Amino acid sequence: MSDLTDALAATGRPLLVALDFDGTLAPLQDDPSLSRIVPAGVPVLASIADRPDVSLALVSGRALQSLHALAEVPEGTFLIGSHGAERARVTRFGLDRDVVQLPDADADRLATLGARAASIVRGRDGAWVETKPTAVVVHTRLAADEDARACELAALELGAELGSGVLHGKDVVEISVLHASKGEALAALRDELGAVSVVYAGDDTTDEHAFAVLGERDVAIKVGAGDTSARYRVDGPDELVESLITLL
Repeated sequence: MSDLTDALAATGRPLLVALDFDGTLAPLQDDPSLSRIVPAGVPVLASIADRPDVSLALVSGRALQSLHALAEVPEGTFLIGSHGAERARVTRFGLDRDVVQLPDADADRLATLGARAASIVRGRDGAWVETKPTAVVVHTRLAADEDARACELAALELGAELGSGVLHGKDVVEISVLHASKGEALAALRDELGAVSVVYAGDDTTDEHAFAVLGERDVAIKVGAGDTSARYRVDGPDELVESLITLL
């Protein structure tokens, strides 16, 4: 932790603190609707966002509306949902969001993806389909191992046939009709804000796209186990929040 503490203390300003949600700030749940930021994290995020030279962002695979409903974040927080396909900022009146409008051809493809994905999970307990504004997601977290493998393989094949982008994360396969990645969204937000340094933390394979756009003045933190390109690692959400306190 001491090396990470030193790295966080050495970050330049203006600073962008960008964090994944599930598995990073919030412990993973079998029912995604039950995910909440660990209690100690709420005041820490509020304090970070209150600094005039620091911007706060959540970068998630969740649809934007779900992320906003569950994340207890302060006004001014940037929300990046659907792996970068959706973006908004939290205001006192709700979300100031960039509206996603699909061309007719992509909207038709999204509808076809939804129907085909539904057929993949039909009859397989514990697997379900989520439809986002630009993507369809096959979830397998509650399925038996054999059913999960079969669903994920079929979803990957469907993505190769109809998708513009396919992301294979922890117990999910997301098929998008628009190209998007956490890395591209993070880089765009950084440029917009003119951030000298970025602190990014995430737990999933999709967060590796964000780690890949970081430089020597930035801090990449892997949360939990698994191969990663991030230089630093913490065990879980509680340990991440403890490390963020050093920014204060």
